[in-house]
Amino acid sequence: MTDYVPPKVWTWNKENGGQFARINRPIAGATHEKELPVGKHPLQLYSLATPNGQKVTILLEELLAQGHRGAEYDAWLIRINEGDQFGSGFVAVNPNSKIPALLDRSGPKPIRVFESGAILLYLAEKFGVFVPTEPAARAECLSWLFWQMGSAPYLGGGFGHFYAYAPTKIEYAIDRFAMEVKRQLDVLDRQLAGNEYVTGSQYTIADMAIWPWYGGLAQGLQYGAAEFLSVQEYKNVQRWADLLGRRPAVQRGRMVNRINGELSSQLHERHAATDFQSRTQDKLTPNG
Repeated sequence: MTDYVPPKVWTWNKENGGQFARINRPIAGATHEKELPVGKHPLQLYSLATPNGQKVTILLEELLAQGHRGAEYDAWLIRINEGDQFGSGFVAVNPNSKIPALLDRSGPKPIRVFESGAILLYLAEKFGVFVPTEPAARAECLSWLFWQMGSAPYLGGGFGHFYAYAPTKIEYAIDRFAMEVKRQLDVLDRQLAGNEYVTGSQYTIADMAIWPWYGGLAQGLQYGAAEFLSVQEYKNVQRWADLLGRRPAVQRGRMVNRINGELSSQLHERHAATDFQSRTQDKLTPNG
């Protein structure tokens, strides 16, 4: 293999051959006209059950479990492998063309919210739960929320990409990002050593943001890398991951907009609480 020497000016003249090569491009904006569907509920979510998508559906299900009827939502499936995120309607809600994206239609004028951390904070503040109001506790919660937002790209776009998705295995890249992910797991493990939840005794949006990424990694749900990263060593993360994984709202949130795994765990669209019993893919697929 020859050493790559970067040109003076990079140009986009070939696909990279990776799993997402068909939809990767160096420009923004819509590629086609496609309006987004709108349901009957105040909140319209356009998403996919990646870890970033799960954060929001977990929070919405937790809000509904607490009795916040204004948190009723329609969850519409955005198939990112097929380029749905580049439709004109989606780009109007999120110009960055990433899931999840939210439209709050409860007021006189729809409010768009994009980026998963922004959606979590917006909804928590809208309903007055899962984010502390006392200044020190709020600062701790927001610090860990943004820790996740800043750290997860090293796990997903870094380690996950080069370990699971890149067309060739590059030792340097895998080693570099594996080292960083294990450092992050150690950071989280140390924080959870003396805390029931990430910020203390209170369950917050910080937990909901971190769990789909790092809880999923600890439980062997990410990239088939549990053994490679020795995730069993992080006992406090394991305890916390199991604690949250037993919450019914977390279990429901993981199902929404999910398109892989057991058919009984896939709820492609969610428009009512009864959908979890009546509209999972095992109920809709012939002979399922």
